Amino acid sequence: MKKSVAITALLFASTTVFSFAHAADLVKVDGSSTVFPITEAIAEEFQKAEKGKTMVTVGISGTGGGFKKFCRGETDISDASRPIKDSEKQLCEENGIQYIELPAALDALTVVINPKNDWAKHLTVEELKMMWEPAAQGKITNWNQVRPGFPDRPLVLFGAGTDSGTYDYFVEAIIEGKSTRGDFTASEDDNVLVQGVAGNANALGFFGLAYYEENKNKLKAAPISWKGGKPVSPSVENAKNATYQPLSRPIFIYVNKKSADEKAHVSRFVEFYMDKKHAAPLVKEVGYVPLPDKAYDLALKKFKNRTTGTVFHGSEVGVGIEELMARSPK
Repeated sequence: MKKSVAITALLFASTTVFSFAHAADLVKVDGSSTVFPITEAIAEEFQKAEKGKTMVTVGISGTGGGFKKFCRGETDISDASRPIKDSEKQLCEENGIQYIELPAALDALTVVINPKNDWAKHLTVEELKMMWEPAAQGKITNWNQVRPGFPDRPLVLFGAGTDSGTYDYFVEAIIEGKSTRGDFTASEDDNVLVQGVAGNANALGFFGLAYYEENKNKLKAAPISWKGGKPVSPSVENAKNATYQPLSRPIFIYVNKKSADEKAHVSRFVEFYMDKKHAAPLVKEVGYVPLPDKAYDLALKKFKNRTTGTVFHGSEVGVGIEELMARSPK
């Protein structure tokens, strides 16, 4: 599964279209590039199990772009690296789209630096906020402005595009606001960010753990200190035990209820996706953190009961996934 998103998307699309050119049934998925590797891996296994009966297409237009398509009824499933926003809920409601919200995995949003950076042994949440908040634009432009003792070198920033759920989560968790500074290189394609940070000794960026794990030979992850605590590195284990805060988060799929009700192949795919014996090993294989078994069981039950609405609201630090899933949907 160690492939770039751009190449993977192209190869996956071409091979699946060829292999399933005569498939009667189609599942349309679009959305987050962060969730893409998980959905792609599960789609590959599902299509093998279906033996040509069903084709699954997986796009990467970003969480926001995916929700626009989903709430217009253009897709069956939307990959999302953050919960659905109020404006997206309203668009879905206006178009008569009822959705089932299902967590798919946990992620550790990773702050990365260039391997030649030998000064940022760790960073604090306060320092990240200083770098990224809107007031920093045009003002915080040098590493020595971030912390005394850092070198007199330009601060070069790379980050998720504003249509990305990763951007939204980072803004809520780090800045506790609505936006970042605008003078950084932004992209919904995480591989563009990887290349940018890997190519500049003064660079810093952020994206999901899987893309760091895939490129750790050319990047360094910065341990993060929160509320004066000891710095913690992003990892599968630290996301699972909730010590990597505030940048551990659930990531999701949203299912169109009408698609699930009226298209048996969509229902089969989602049940395959939420089955812990499929989900857990495949999530781990592509570099993310599987949910606890009980959480997958709860998600599968929620889907089978066709429970619509949302129980997740922005970044909620320190709240367990099972506790969140026990809430009444809104």
